[in-house]
Amino acid sequence: MSDKKLGEMFEELTGIVARLREPDGCPWDREQTHASLLPFFLEEAYEVMESVDQENWSELKEELGDILLHTIMQALIAEENGYFKLNESINHVSEKLVRRHPHVFGDAKADAAFEAKQNWEATKHKEKKRASRLDGVPVTLPALVRAQRLQQKASYTGFDWDKIEQVWEKVHEEIQELKEAESEEAKEHIEEEIGDVLFAIVNLARFLDIPAEDALRKSNKKFTTRFAGIEKELKKRGKTLEESNLEEMDEIWNQVKKNNGCL
Repeated sequence: MSDKKLGEMFEELTGIVARLREPDGCPWDREQTHASLLPFFLEEAYEVMESVDQENWSELKEELGDILLHTIMQALIAEENGYFKLNESINHVSEKLVRRHPHVFGDAKADAAFEAKQNWEATKHKEKKRASRLDGVPVTLPALVRAQRLQQKASYTGFDWDKIEQVWEKVHEEIQELKEAESEEAKEHIEEEIGDVLFAIVNLARFLDIPAEDALRKSNKKFTTRFAGIEKELKKRGKTLEESNLEEMDEIWNQVKKNNGCL
């Protein structure tokens, strides 16, 4: 596909969205605001994640289109309110990509991804005139994602462990502190130590280059699949969950696990 053709398609989509916002367009689209669209945008973003998790590329194609739709809709609303135009947003990100990749578009060197990200973070910090290198990580991010991003930002400054053995030591240290807090039966202290354990586990995931949020999301899916297997097998046996016991359910769980979610 030529760039010209792609550009024409983008203009056509922009025109369709603009038409929906016109006075005689779609009532629902006309009444949308920046804020009202956010829940739908978030839903679309999670659907993109789900399609990637499932390696459903046909679904990903559709969901990326929906994300593009939301981007155009937000930009058109901004233009209607006199905030900025879509072309300004596109120009801004193009200039930013060139500016923050001096190792590609300039004379800087970056022989590894880590060094490239260091360049990006350092340039971004300077541009934004931020007080701390940890600034800019949205507080509304899911806690696991935010923890990993904070750790990554710190690591780009050199504040990081040298060896994975040190990370493991920290994990074991935090678990021991949690055990001690639990023995004291001090709920606030227990909560604090659970948070520290989770933070340490996220750090281990970061060190192993594994997104903690993705890992937990997949574990959630695995748990629901196996639990559904328990329910299905108990139904075959003419039982409800309440009529069963932990020993029986655990036996079914292990069988489901052995058979990769199936009985």
